[in-house]
Amino acid sequence: MRVEITSKDRIGISQEILSTISQLGLNVKAMEVGSGLTSLHISQCKLSFNQIRVQLLKVVGVIDCFPIELLPTESREQHLQALLKRIPDPIFDIDTEGKVISCNYQSHIYTNKHIESLFSIPLETVKHRKASAVEVSFEDKVYHAEITPLWAEGGFNGAVIILKSLNRIGHQIAMFQSGNEASDLNNIIGKSKAIETLKQQVKKFSSLDLPLLINGETGTGKELVARAIHQQSERNEGPFLAINCASLPEQLLESELFGYVAGAFTGANEQGKPGLFELANGGTVFLDEVAEMSVYLQAKLLRFLQDYSFRRLGGTKEYIANIRIISASHQPFEVLVTEGRFREDLYYRLNVLNLSLPPLRERKDDIGLLSEYFIAKAAEQVNMQKPSISVEALAHLASYNWPGNIRQLQSVMFRLVALSNSHQLQLEEVETILKEFNTGSYSEENSLTMYDVKSWQEAQEIFERSLLAQLYPSFPSTRKLAQRLRVSHNKIAMKLRQYGIGH
Repeated sequence: MRVEITSKDRIGISQEILSTISQLGLNVKAMEVGSGLTSLHISQCKLSFNQIRVQLLKVVGVIDCFPIELLPTESREQHLQALLKRIPDPIFDIDTEGKVISCNYQSHIYTNKHIESLFSIPLETVKHRKASAVEVSFEDKVYHAEITPLWAEGGFNGAVIILKSLNRIGHQIAMFQSGNEASDLNNIIGKSKAIETLKQQVKKFSSLDLPLLINGETGTGKELVARAIHQQSERNEGPFLAINCASLPEQLLESELFGYVAGAFTGANEQGKPGLFELANGGTVFLDEVAEMSVYLQAKLLRFLQDYSFRRLGGTKEYIANIRIISASHQPFEVLVTEGRFREDLYYRLNVLNLSLPPLRERKDDIGLLSEYFIAKAAEQVNMQKPSISVEALAHLASYNWPGNIRQLQSVMFRLVALSNSHQLQLEEVETILKEFNTGSYSEENSLTMYDVKSWQEAQEIFERSLLAQLYPSFPSTRKLAQRLRVSHNKIAMKLRQYGIGH
């Protein structure tokens, strides 16, 4: 039986309550005392509550007495355990000797076990480190153990250890990369024939758990499509992790993909670090601008794709990755392979399935839908009412060549909304901004910062595309354009083909 007693706050009242209980021949198993409140857990009680209450009310200062289900501490513990059970990560509370006091995962097995026998972590290591993470093995799985030592005035007072699986960490990284927004077929906006065909291909390729290579010009939405394929696939419960192969130097890219062990190189994390191939287990890894990989990394990726086994940098342990590889590039692989800049055997490994994304100039029927979508997004971002757009303005947008594709259209629409003072975007505003793009005062290459450009190659290609798109209307043949730029006819023909200009 558990009872709660309200009383006046006076010295000695708790002792008198205990004396009364003792005189009744009852045993107090637990007692909690607060200001004007006393809670008792009476074990093996043979008296009725009313019999006990009558005697307690005789104590000077006792106001009332009533039965309760749990003591305050028991209630808090019940709520805490319910909360902990909802947390998917195993959490262990250890005492000053390193033994498990409580945990939210199979507590009947692990309570009173020592952390050294569970995780091979010496107690001294826990005592002498700040809150941090170490890699541990638990039930034949690799976890990151987040250790938080607890300190009291007398010194070390135990610790809390949270185990996070690599897969869960991968999910958290994926959520961060995507901005917490899922991408599916509804995010592929458009009703043109090209987009309807693309959506059908996305559905088909989502059901095929094979490597996929996506080709498309810069700004056509390659990562968006890759995310949609992942979300439609049976791997959608696993992480989707993306990396731009052009944005990192060779050694850093290698460590990001394959991970590394402690001491693998100067500046490495002292505990080592898992790579994307580990973190994405059960999910998808998206290799953007895969054509920018060095020859060395191309060879290492080829070996990985043979059986999906790998070792961390500096390590000897063999890992098997259960992932799907989706890669992408805006460069023509046929040219890269011919020039010896990309391994032919790796190209065939990555290109089991192939998806080509149409440039915006080949799907101009979608410009209206895309414009409305970006206008709504821009208005929401700048916290203003969504403006409409005039028919004339839309027609002008549809007549433009869009060398920067959807990314450029998005930039134009955001700029229009941000600068407009009216409830409708007019033709004059569109003409002004597109003129700035064409003259270069607000061209894509000038709007890029050093942080936007992923490589010298990309910056060069953005400039080439913009230059050719501006000059082609005035020099509408490969011969005239080659004469104007003082280069060979073949080079201009190849570049026009590469950027889809004049076709």
